[in-house]
Order: sequence, then C-alpha cells, then structure tokens
Amino acid sequence: MKKWNRLSLAICFVVILGLAYWKFAIPTHRVETHSELIMLGDLDGDLRWTANDLKILDSFLKDPFAFPDAVALHIDMNQNGLIDEEDIRFLRALVASGSDPYAAEEKARAKGKPFPRPREFYRYITLAEYHPRPLWALLYPPAGDSVLNWLPNFHPPASTSSYSEALDAEIYAEAVRFDQDWRKREPQLLPIEREYASQKLARMNTLRQQGERFELLLALIDGVEDAETLTERNQPAFPLKILVFRDHLRETLKSPVYAEFKEGKQPWQAVLKVVSGHLQTDLGLSYEFETLPPPRNLTHLQNYLQRSEWQYYKSSAKEEDFRALINFAQHDPRYLRAVSRTSRKLTDIEEMNHNLPMELLFREALRIKGGDKKKAVGLLDEAIRIPFLWVKSIPREELPSSLALDNFLLPGNKEDGFDKSRHWNVFGGICLYKSPQESVDLALKREMQDLRDDHYSVDGMREFFRDMIADLNGMYYVMTVNPDLLNSRR
Repeated sequence: MKKWNRLSLAICFVVILGLAYWKFAIPTHRVETHSELIMLGDLDGDLRWTANDLKILDSFLKDPFAFPDAVALHIDMNQNGLIDEEDIRFLRALVASGSDPYAAEEKARAKGKPFPRPREFYRYITLAEYHPRPLWALLYPPAGDSVLNWLPNFHPPASTSSYSEALDAEIYAEAVRFDQDWRKREPQLLPIEREYASQKLARMNTLRQQGERFELLLALIDGVEDAETLTERNQPAFPLKILVFRDHLRETLKSPVYAEFKEGKQPWQAVLKVVSGHLQTDLGLSYEFETLPPPRNLTHLQNYLQRSEWQYYKSSAKEEDFRALINFAQHDPRYLRAVSRTSRKLTDIEEMNHNLPMELLFREALRIKGGDKKKAVGLLDEAIRIPFLWVKSIPREELPSSLALDNFLLPGNKEDGFDKSRHWNVFGGICLYKSPQESVDLALKREMQDLRDDHYSVDGMREFFRDMIADLNGMYYVMTVNPDLLNSRR
C-alpha cells in the first residue's frame, strides 16, 4: 500500500512539474499577446487590392462617419492618423498595379516619388489596445452649403505635430462629422429639438468668431453626440421637460434671490420657493420642501427587489468589459478632450464640465453591452468606483486645483471626485428601473436630505443645485438616447 502511495505522489509531482514547465518555461504561455495582422487598404477582406476596394473607398468618401472605425483604420495607408490625399493615392496605385506592391513601389520610385515598402502595408495590431479613428483631413465639397457657415473657409492642417495643428485637425474632422449628421437628422427634428439645436449652432458660430478653439471642439462633439444618439420622437414628453427644469435651476443660481441668500439677506426657503415654482411650471409637480419626507421608505419590499435587479446588472459586467471601457477612457481622443475641461476649485457652479464626458462614457458602455441600457448603467456604476491608487499616491499639492483625485479618468473637479459621475449615472438608471417622474422625486428628496444635514448652509445649497443638475443630466440622456441611432465605430 505504501508503495502505491509513493507512486501516486511521484506521478502527481511529475505532472505538477510538467505543468509548471509548460506554463513558465515555454514562451508561448509566458507572454500572452493576442494580435491580428491587417492588410491596409484591403477593405473587402479578400487579401487583395482590387477595384472593389476602390468602390468601398468611394462610398466611404461620400459618407465617412457611417463606416466603423475598422474601415477608417484600413484606409489610413500612411499610418499618420489622418485620412488624407496620400492614403487615396497609395491605394489607387496598388489597385492599378494589379495588387502587386512591388510593381507599385517600382513605378513610383521611377518617377522619383516616395512609396512605402510592401511590408509597410501590413500591420500587427494587438486586440487588447484601443485604436483611435484616423481624422478626416480631405477636402469636403458639401461644405459650401453647410449649416456651419464658417466651414467652407476652414481647411485642415497638413499634420498634427503641434498642439495647435492637432486642435485644428480635430475641429475640422468633428465639423465634417457634425455636418454629415445634421443633414441626416435635420428633416426629422421636432420643433423643441430644432430650438435647442439652433441655440447650440449659434454658440458654435460665436466660439469660432472668438477664436475659442478648444471650446469649439467640445461644442462640436456635443452636437455630434446629440445628432447620433438622441431623439425625442415617439417618447413621452417628460424627459424633455427635465431639460427645461435643469436650465431653470442654472438660471436660479444666477438670480438676485440666490445672491441675497448667499449674503444672508434671504432665508433658504426663499430660494427653494423659486425651485418649487419651476417644478410646477416645467414638470407639473407640486413640492413643499419644508415637509419633504426622506428619500427611501425601507419598509417597502419593492425597493429591495429593484436593488437586487440593479445589483444583478452590475455584477454581470465582465473583466473584458471593464478593460474595454478603461481603454476607451485612456485613449479615445474625443473623450480625452472632453474630460480635460475642468475648472478652478468651486468655479464650475452650473455643472458645465461634467455632462459631455459622461455622455461619451455611456455611449461606449452601450456599445460594449450591445445597446442594453440597464447593463450599460451597471457597467458604469461599477467602473466609476475602480480605484486608481497611483493617482491617489500623487501629493495633492502637486496637482492643479481642478484635478479630481478619486479616478483620474472621470470628469469633474477635485472637490467633486467621482460624486457627480455617480449622480449622473444612478439617477439616469433609476429612470429605467422606475420612471423619470420617480427618479426626479427621489433626487429631490435625496438632495433635500443632504441640504438638511448641512443645516441649509450656503455650501449645502450650492451642492443641492449642482447635484440636481447632475441628476437631471443623467435622467435626460439615459432616457432619450436611442440605441438604434448609434453607429458602432469599433
């Protein structure tokens, strides 16, 4: 019996040793790199450069942003991050040579023109990386009658080597994308949508005239997101009223009564009386803030059931989902521009820095989760709380006063941390699990409870407004985004 025990132990030891050698000594298993080889310019996937590739190219040139990022990446033949004339020339030369890159190279060199070596048209790209879409840098003939009256006189720079050139290149590409989207959506806009769009167009024109290029870029990105994701058609009227109420909260922050409250000349009740008036006028809701009950009744079983469903969708997020979202937040140029707009401490009173980055994050979460809003909200709710300890290790005095510390990838200023991101996402999600009306009700009770706990102070009142604005932004966007409008660009 002892003999068999020894033999069994010896066999186990040999098996463990073999597995360890297989795992740690063989390079294939020590270095797990998952890549794919792409053939630049091969747009139809037949591993050749043919007239059919040129046909797809012509369709792309007519409506470039209707095509996914993968097509744009294949068209960037010179790999400079731009879709430019040289890319088109290289692809046409390869097709003209009968798909022989050596013949195309020899023909170009005979004319004294530089041409890539054949192997340069093949690229290994790792599947785990985020690959930004090349920027549109070709002439845009429809600019002549664009709704952006400055677009005909705006030409893309030849490179993105300087900050100024990169900014102009992004503005031009985003302006073309917005113009394409506007032409598709403009005939379908409802009157109230058209009114908001006209306000945003007027702001774009003003920013262009003032030379505010960074803000112009963000305004264009905001317009693109509206056109490509949002619609009020076939929806209840309440979500749009939420936006009207949000705008009135911002106006209240600049009102005489609020200024007098900060100076101690008006009680807190006077400010919230103005809010009650807007609630009645905008949403048809009657509220007495002095007698408002707590946000949740913990004796109701329904609250626990809905919380369980929420937790299920949060827990269903996989590791690859988090990695995809983090890769997006670390590398997507549009998101990085949007999240870079921060303000000095306590100057983003109207919560202006926060909404666009959260829209971009939610859109990416929707893409990752196949258009399921509940899953997208769950993914964001978990991702917001991923700690980045390397950020927290940086001494606060070495960071600008505008930089949030809790999660470097999220929007917001230092005093907010990830707080406003969660407000945006959580109350947007409650619209899905309950209704927009119930989400507004819970938000008002929650923020009022915080104001009570802060003894109706000036700081507490400021955060009451800012938190409500973040809540309302999330509600509006989560409700009005239409997954059918989204172009999957990955």
